[in-house]
Amino acid sequence: MKELTPKQLRAVCSVKGLKCKSSADFTPLKDIVGQKRALQALSFGLEISDHGFNIYVSGGHGTGRTTAVTTYLNEIASKEPVPSDVLYVSNFSDPYQPRALMLSAGKGKALVVDLDNFVEAARNSITKMLESEEFVTSREDRRSQYERVRNDILTKMQEKAQKAGFALRGTQTGLVIVPVVEGEEVKRSQVAKMSAEERESIENRREVLETELRKLFRALQTLERELVAALKKMEEDAVRFTLNPIIDDFLDEYTNYPEVSEFIHDIAKDITENLSIFMGRQEGNVTLPPQQQSRRISPEEFSKRYKANLIVDNSEQEGAPVMIITNPTYSNLFGRIEKEPRFGTLFTDYSMIRPGALHKVNGGYLVVPVRELLTSPLSYPALKRALQNNHVVIEEPAEQVGFLSMKTLRPESIPLKIKVVIIGDPFIYQQLYILDPDFRELFKVKADFDTSMDRTEKNIRLYCQFIRSLTQKEELRELAAEAIAEVVDYSSRLAENQAKLSVHFGVIADIIREANHYAKEDRKRLIERKHIIKALEARLYRSNLLEEKIRELIEKEVILITTKGEVVGQINGLSVLSLGDFAFGRPSRVTASVAPGRGRVIDIEREAGLGGSIHHKGVHILSGYLSEKFGRDKPLSLSARLVFEQSYSGVEGDSASSTELYALLSALSGVPIQQRFAVTGSVNQHGEIQAIGGVNEKIEGYFAVCKVTGLTGDQGVLIPKANIQNLMLKEEIVKAVEAGKFHIFAVDTIDEGIELLTGRPASEINKLADKRLQEMANVMREFSTPPK
Repeated sequence: MKELTPKQLRAVCSVKGLKCKSSADFTPLKDIVGQKRALQALSFGLEISDHGFNIYVSGGHGTGRTTAVTTYLNEIASKEPVPSDVLYVSNFSDPYQPRALMLSAGKGKALVVDLDNFVEAARNSITKMLESEEFVTSREDRRSQYERVRNDILTKMQEKAQKAGFALRGTQTGLVIVPVVEGEEVKRSQVAKMSAEERESIENRREVLETELRKLFRALQTLERELVAALKKMEEDAVRFTLNPIIDDFLDEYTNYPEVSEFIHDIAKDITENLSIFMGRQEGNVTLPPQQQSRRISPEEFSKRYKANLIVDNSEQEGAPVMIITNPTYSNLFGRIEKEPRFGTLFTDYSMIRPGALHKVNGGYLVVPVRELLTSPLSYPALKRALQNNHVVIEEPAEQVGFLSMKTLRPESIPLKIKVVIIGDPFIYQQLYILDPDFRELFKVKADFDTSMDRTEKNIRLYCQFIRSLTQKEELRELAAEAIAEVVDYSSRLAENQAKLSVHFGVIADIIREANHYAKEDRKRLIERKHIIKALEARLYRSNLLEEKIRELIEKEVILITTKGEVVGQINGLSVLSLGDFAFGRPSRVTASVAPGRGRVIDIEREAGLGGSIHHKGVHILSGYLSEKFGRDKPLSLSARLVFEQSYSGVEGDSASSTELYALLSALSGVPIQQRFAVTGSVNQHGEIQAIGGVNEKIEGYFAVCKVTGLTGDQGVLIPKANIQNLMLKEEIVKAVEAGKFHIFAVDTIDEGIELLTGRPASEINKLADKRLQEMANVMREFSTPPK
C-alpha cells in the first residue's frame, strides 16, 4: 500500500518542440495513427490479386480508420493504371440485351463523338449517292426495262382477249374481262338477255381466256418482284459501296477493338436494311423495332439507336479509382435501368442504363461501411455474388428475389476486377465470420485498428503535425504549444493510460474546432490552453446534468453518502454511469449484514433482479475468499447479505467486489470502517486486488462529493495498484492532492486495504472475523444437534 504523489496522478506533456515549423512536416494520417499492424495487413490484402483477398477493416468508430484507409488506398491507386471506359450500345439482333463495350480510358468519350460523326457522314454520303446522275440513270434504265417487258405482257393479254372475243378494261380493283359482240362491248344485263347457247359460249371462252391470262398475270407479278428486288439490291450495293470507305476511316482509330469493328459493321447493315427510315423517305411515322413496347417514332429519332451510352468515363482519371460509398443501396452499387412514361406506359432502352459504384471503381478500390451494407436490402448478397463470379450485372432489384416477370432489358454483364474494403467493428466481423461461410472465402484479410498508440516523443510530434494539418485544412487558428500539450494530455485521458495516446481523432478534432470558436470570440491569433480547457469544460457542461442532479441529492442528504466518521459493515463504493456521450463516477453506500446460516453470501441486487451476471460472479468470488481464508478448520456457518443502498437500476461488473468484501470483513469483525474513504477494485479468491475501468471518473466523482459535503483533508480513495498507469486526473484533483486536501492510495491486497480503512492491523481484523465465524459455527452446531 502506498499513497500516490501528484506526479503519479497525471502525465504532463512538455511544451518543448511541439510546434510544427512548416507544412512540409505534415505526415499523412495513415502514419500518425501508428497502426503498423493494421496497415501491414491492408498492404498484404492489396498486393494479392487472387480471388477472395478482399479486406475487412476492424476498429472503433472515430479512430481515423476510414481516413487512414482512403489515404493509403489513394497513395497506392495513384501508381496503378487507369481502368477502361464502359459503354452500352444497341444489340440489333436482340434489343433486350444491350451490348457492353470496354475501351481504354478516354476512348469511350471519343467513340461517342465518332459515332455521331459516322452517322452524319453516312447520311450525307448516301444522300449524295442516291441523288447522283449515275445512280439515277441506272435506276431509270432498270425501270425502263421493266416497263418494256410489262407493256409486252399487257399487249399479249389484250391480243388474247380480242382473239377470244373479249376486251380488257382497267378498274380500281384490277383488270376486268368484258365480252365483245359485233365490235361492241356487251354489258352484263345484255348478256343475261341472250340465249342459253350464246351465254354458254361466252362462259366457255372466258374460262379458257382466264386460264391463259392467269399465266401472264403471274409472269407480270414475278417481273414486279424482280424489279423491286433488283432496285433494292442496286440501292444496297450502292450504300455498302458508299459506306465502306467511311467505315475504314472510322476503324483506323479502333484497330485494337474488334468489338467496335463488329458494332460499326452492324450499324452499316442496319442502315442498309432500314434505308428508307434512316433517310427519312418513308411518309408518316414508323415503328422502331424492337422496344419494350411498339411505338411510332419520327425518322429523326431513328438514328438514336446508333449512339453509345457512356456509363463510365475515365478520361480524366489519374490512376485507379478509389470510392467510399456511404449509402450502399442495391441501385447505388449495381446501377439501374431508368424508365420514363410515354403514351401512358413506361419506356426504356439501353440509353437509360445508369452505372453503379462497382462500374465506376472497376479496376480500383471500393470502401463500404459494413452496417450500411448489411441494412440495405439485397446489397450484401448481390455483392458477394459479384465477387464470386467476377462479373457485375445490372438487373431489376425485384428479379433478385423472383418477384418480377415483366420482360425488360438484360444488359450484358461486365468483367469485374476490384478490391472491396469493408469498414466495421470487431463484433460484426466475428458474427459474419462465424455465420457466413461466403464471408470467410471472400474477405480473407482482416486489418485490425487499435484505439490507442504509445505516448512516445515521436508520436507526440506526429500528433502535433496532425493538429497542424487539421487547422490548415479547415482554416482554423494554429495552436500554441501549451494548447497542444493540453490536447495531448486529454488524448491520454481518452486512452485511459498515461503511456498511451488515443486515436479517436474525431473527438480531438471536435475539441480543436470548439476551441477555435472561443479563440475567435477572444480575438486571439492562436488557440491558447485556456481555450482548450474551456472547450473541454463546455463539452462536460452540456452533458453532465444528471451528474449535477445526483450531486445535489447527495448534498441535501436525499441520497445518503457519509464522508466522515466510522460505521461497522458500511463503506463507500464507486461506480460509473455511462450516458453514451458522457460517463461519470457516482459514490454508492454499500452495506453488509451477517448472521448464523448455511454459508451463503446473498447478493440482494441479484435477488431483486437488478444484478448482472458479472456482478453476481464477483459475489461468488467473495465466498471463495472466505472459504480459503477462514474455512480450513470449520464450516462457514454464516448468512451474509450485501446491497448497494438506494440503487434502483441495474448493477453490473465486478469492480465493487473488493468494496463488498471490506464491508463483509467489517461486519464479521465488528471493527468500523472510516467513512472518509471510497473504494474501487475487483478481487480474486486469494485476496489480490485487480484492475478496473473508469478509475478517473470514479475518483473525480468522489472528490466532487467531498467538495460538496466539505473537504476535511483526510478524505481519499483506494484504487488497485494496477490502475496507477490509467490515472489522468483533472488538474484540480492533482492540486488538492499536492496541497494535502485529498489522498489517493494504491493497494495490492485486501489486507492492505482493510488496514487503511480500519486503522488496525489486518491480522487483528482477520482474527476477529475468524472468531465471529467460529461462534456462528457453534451456534449452528447447537441448533442442528437434536435434544437428548
